[in-house]
Amino acid sequence: MSARTIAPRQADRGFATSDGTALHVVDTGPRDADVTTVLLHGWTLDHTSWDEVAAGLPGRVLRYDHRGHGGSAPAPPGTATIAQCADDLAELLAARVPTGRLVLAGHSMGGMTIMALAEQHPSLLDRVAGVVLVATSSGELAGSTLGLPGPFGRAFVAGEKAANRRIARLRRAELLKRTEVARPGLRWLLFGKRPSWRHVALTAAMVGRCHPVSMVGFRDSLDEHDRRKALAGLAGVPAVVLAGARDRLTPLRHARVLADELPHAELVIHPGAGHMLPLERADEVTAHITALL
Repeated sequence: MSARTIAPRQADRGFATSDGTALHVVDTGPRDADVTTVLLHGWTLDHTSWDEVAAGLPGRVLRYDHRGHGGSAPAPPGTATIAQCADDLAELLAARVPTGRLVLAGHSMGGMTIMALAEQHPSLLDRVAGVVLVATSSGELAGSTLGLPGPFGRAFVAGEKAANRRIARLRRAELLKRTEVARPGLRWLLFGKRPSWRHVALTAAMVGRCHPVSMVGFRDSLDEHDRRKALAGLAGVPAVVLAGARDRLTPLRHARVLADELPHAELVIHPGAGHMLPLERADEVTAHITALL
């Protein structure tokens, strides 16, 4: 994968949702573009996970940090949910891209946000020219053992729950200040074969910026996520489902469910890749989004 230079035409602008939560928004390219690409990041990440993809996309590109992530404000109590992310997206589109066609690309929880948008705001789908679902799932994530067998898997689930209870009691603004301690674990959890350590370090920095209480709230929402029926709203939209063959968080069976439910979808499996496809396979992800434009 070639190194990319981040596009210089960046405009960082805030956006306040209807409940007063400030979202950090990055809007690049011509405002009068016929099609706007919207990039939605995953849980514990932020808009910078799309940097290498955004740099290679033509036209207008809109991305932002979900509430409780990156440069956005923490999620108020009870709002760290995928459903709320879909409402935030609908409000942002109404304010910043009220007309014109859209291509929506969502990684992990970002893909789930697109599914929730289809469920909660179906009228917006009339404007959607294409959807790219990257390393994501329509449900059945509760109790995931990350492929660890038997007692190891059960121990992992119990350990995660105990850790989340401690994290939920933290009162600081960011999860981690020294993110290098998280790199080895994140490399194992999120990446496939021979990842770039620069990508691992970038990912650890994103996770470190996540708001602790919001992070735990969204983790619960991931377990509750069940939007297989909502995929019917996307059935008529050209779609691409991208999956990493070594993805521990959303294994291949999740991608195959999406492809089965979306008759116009192309399923693309990346051998050797893990969960972080916008970094691990940036060129390929960019090419698939561009093809829908």
